[in-house]
Amino acid sequence: MSYPHIVRKAAAQEAEGTFSHPWNPASEITGSQLARMAGLKRSMVSIGRLKPGKESFAYHLHHNEEEWVYILSGRGTAHIDGEDYELEPGDFVGFPAPSKAHQMINRGSEDLVYLMGGEDLPCEVADFPKLDRRMVRTGDKIKIYKLSEGKEFGPL
Repeated sequence: MSYPHIVRKAAAQEAEGTFSHPWNPASEITGSQLARMAGLKRSMVSIGRLKPGKESFAYHLHHNEEEWVYILSGRGTAHIDGEDYELEPGDFVGFPAPSKAHQMINRGSEDLVYLMGGEDLPCEVADFPKLDRRMVRTGDKIKIYKLSEGKEFGPL
């Protein structure tokens, strides 16, 4: 008998897929959603690999969900709030909510491998400041708005 919530290395490798964010042509991340494979529903943990010259997602920030990154191998750049931070194996980066805009970039010559994770809340708002977009996710439904068209809501 085996415990169903253990994800073996071979299973994680077999489940690997490649994702490219539709709003970033340099985005290409390969990996596995370890938390989903282990049956977790409220938190996310994935292993990701960026090839040299690739980026993780579109530069973004979260209003509600916290995220984190832990570098396993290779060297990379965390682009956070307009600044670059060089990372190496053993480095950990937290993005408490509301977070600063961020993305991972591999400017090196070898693969950047890291664990990434965070919350998976039923509702989330994420901004893409360089793209003038806001994503609002409620359950399985996602809507996109222009950030520049947002207006302040006055007193009731």
